[in-house]
Amino acid sequence: MTAASIPSAPRALVVDDERALATLVGTYLERDGFEVHLAFDGEEGVRTARAVDPDVVILDLGLPALDGVEVCRQIRTFSDCYVVMLTARADEVDTLIGLSVGADDYMTKPFSPRELMARVRVMLRRPRRKDSEDGHGVAPLVFGPLRIDTVGREVHLDGELVPLTRTEFDVLAALAGRPNAVFSRRALIEKVWGDNWVGDEHLVDVHILHVRQKLGDTAEAQRFVRTVRGVGYRMGQVT
Repeated sequence: MTAASIPSAPRALVVDDERALATLVGTYLERDGFEVHLAFDGEEGVRTARAVDPDVVILDLGLPALDGVEVCRQIRTFSDCYVVMLTARADEVDTLIGLSVGADDYMTKPFSPRELMARVRVMLRRPRRKDSEDGHGVAPLVFGPLRIDTVGREVHLDGELVPLTRTEFDVLAALAGRPNAVFSRRALIEKVWGDNWVGDEHLVDVHILHVRQKLGDTAEAQRFVRTVRGVGYRMGQVT
């Protein structure tokens, strides 16, 4: 194997003002084969994300000055990296706020570093656009004006690109891949986050909400993602 063909280590950025915790998480990531970068405030986190182009960011919500929500919002303007939000507050409002700016997952402190590593590994096993070349010739999934390119990992609505995060894309693609099936929250969790994911399954509802918003849908007008009351979600049969 030539030097040029050796795959580079995945890059992780940990942003947390609790230096001991950031260092601990960084140590676990390094043991897992990551190139690790640490930042101890929000502004430093954004600068570092721009400089190193991480594959995953472990981001504390309660940062001083520039908080985790704003850090995530700024990172999303230039990166589609996975973001795991850490919060010391378990109330639902903080969770929804964090996810509304594009976080892929969240964990409440205190947490198990091993569980965090398991979630990160599941995230990085999902296909990325640059890894999808072997899918050449796979036809896009089409639902009326909605076109889902599972190879290029792009979604177009009425010919316009829809800027979904990786996790939003994965949720939509899971539904679209079996358009006649109804997915429970747990089934979508297992499909997108993995069998061993543990946490609040309402995480699915938040990502569904964001997908609908980006597709111009609402809970009342469900053209593309429909709610099956008491069961879960399915693709709308658009003609």
